[in-house]
Amino acid sequence: MSDELEDPTFEELLTYLRRSRGFDFGGYKRPSLERRIRKRMQAVGINSFPEYVDYLEVHPDEFVHLFNTILINVTGFFRDPAVWDFVQTGVVPKVGEAKGTDGPIRVWSAGCASGEEAYTLAIVLAERLGEDVFQKRVKVYGTDIDEEALNQARQAVYKLKDLEEMPPGLVEKYFEPNGERRAFRKDLRRNVIFGRHDLMQDAPISRLDLLVCRNCLMYFNAEAQARILERFHFAVADGGYMVLGKAEMLLTHGNTFNAVDLKRRVFQKVSRGPRPRLWAFQGNGGDPPAGGLVNHIRVRESAFDSGAVPQVVIDTNGFLLLANQQARTQFNLATTDLGRPLKDLELSYRPADLRPAIEQAVFENRPVTLREVDWQRGPAEVEAVDVQVTPLRDHANNGTLGVSVTFTAVTQYKRLQEELRKINAELEHAYEELQSSNEELETTNEELQSTVEELETTNEELQSTNEELETMNEELQSANEELQTMNEELRQRSDELNQVNTFLESILGSFKGGVVVLDRDLMVLVWNQRAEDLWGLRPDEAREKHFLNLDIGLPVEKLRPAMRACLAGDAVPAVTVDAVNRRGKTFHCQVTCTPLRGTDKDARGVILLMEDTGAEKD
Repeated sequence: MSDELEDPTFEELLTYLRRSRGFDFGGYKRPSLERRIRKRMQAVGINSFPEYVDYLEVHPDEFVHLFNTILINVTGFFRDPAVWDFVQTGVVPKVGEAKGTDGPIRVWSAGCASGEEAYTLAIVLAERLGEDVFQKRVKVYGTDIDEEALNQARQAVYKLKDLEEMPPGLVEKYFEPNGERRAFRKDLRRNVIFGRHDLMQDAPISRLDLLVCRNCLMYFNAEAQARILERFHFAVADGGYMVLGKAEMLLTHGNTFNAVDLKRRVFQKVSRGPRPRLWAFQGNGGDPPAGGLVNHIRVRESAFDSGAVPQVVIDTNGFLLLANQQARTQFNLATTDLGRPLKDLELSYRPADLRPAIEQAVFENRPVTLREVDWQRGPAEVEAVDVQVTPLRDHANNGTLGVSVTFTAVTQYKRLQEELRKINAELEHAYEELQSSNEELETTNEELQSTVEELETTNEELQSTNEELETMNEELQSANEELQTMNEELRQRSDELNQVNTFLESILGSFKGGVVVLDRDLMVLVWNQRAEDLWGLRPDEAREKHFLNLDIGLPVEKLRPAMRACLAGDAVPAVTVDAVNRRGKTFHCQVTCTPLRGTDKDARGVILLMEDTGAEKD
């Protein structure tokens, strides 16, 4: 997750998309996701996320454009040829060998977009295994979250431009003519199955021999990537392979996949092995052995009496119920002592006061241990024991039956501890001498550790930057394709405009008289060749000049009323004026004013037709 504060309005937009259309973009990287959404918002002229939510509610068709913008479907046949060469020569043969001669081969193209990658997998497998084996044993699954892209993939029809990067000969071998396009062969198409799948929410396809998910994980954050990779690990069979995009690594997921070829991003599943089974001895349903109940009781009493450490059992009323052989020997207990109150026995306070420990164990319902209690067994004999008081639970009635008290001799252990203390004291001096060297080594280690952490941080930042650059590269490629389409449309329109201009010039050149077209402000728009012959003014000299300001042999002021009336929509008769042509000859010039009308029938300008009536004046 990013350290930057999340915009609550942006999160509300993502919640709205998940609630209304079922698209959960919560695991996507926020910078890339926000950049793509803002690009679509700019296209519709919206600046804030709440306004865009309102726009989506009013215009449901906008969801299609938004998802097409977010889900950058940049793909192609045999994209990064070196990767596909390695898959064909280094992966597929091992998969075929592992599956034997009859085993089915399952392949998944996750995030297949419009299907090019899935069909590339089909071609690689058919080329390596043979078409007959492919049709009998191989299933290629192509999935994506974009339903529109999947519809295109299901059609399996592509432009010739889309097939330009394929190796020579494969287009003719695996594609059939379909008008101006090419369609993937129908007999092989049956082995390629497409379906909608959300990597974050839907269960993965299982028992895979090969999984290809290229340039898809880089759009998710680290937490989402870990979840998806765990699902991929479940999906791929033991010994199966996974291929990622060139911007994607598995630096922190070595327990799921091992690198086969890191440069080409080919990995193999790490098998975690079967879970360990817990074994327990099971009798014959809890019934007493064949010797009968009496024999069963004797066995249990004998087992208690043969305990290796002294043990006594006291009931809830404080009476001594049981004492094993070791306890009777160690504490001089007779058979007549069984059934007596514990407080009347020396055992109650030697070697330790048992009553507080018993009360604590019963009250807290947990074992209580008194450690290394000194037991004065004789004038010069002191033994150390650990006393453990354990409550005996009545599980049937959820109560306490009593307590079990065990005495474990730890004298030898205590002596060893004292000897160890002496040894430790002797070693302390040596330790102090080593401490200085150790501190120096620790300082050096800390510096090295700091350097390693900095390098790891830098590596993570570089990886993140690489993924971000790859994402932007995908976006730029998508934008470039859009610009190429627009450029093609502009070129077609330019050709059409050139044809129209040529046609218009041909029409204007066919007039015997001079033709001048003015806008409503009487600025010259068109000045044909005949007008240049009459007045000696070239089109580039007259264009965008005010007609009444032109210094030519035509008395333009006399035409002002006619032009104004024409702009007003009135019918105007031809006007004849005396003019002087470019050769200095005076002649009668007949000027016809016609309104230049637009699609709304209003006058947008004036068309002047100037003709020499043939009568020159001396």
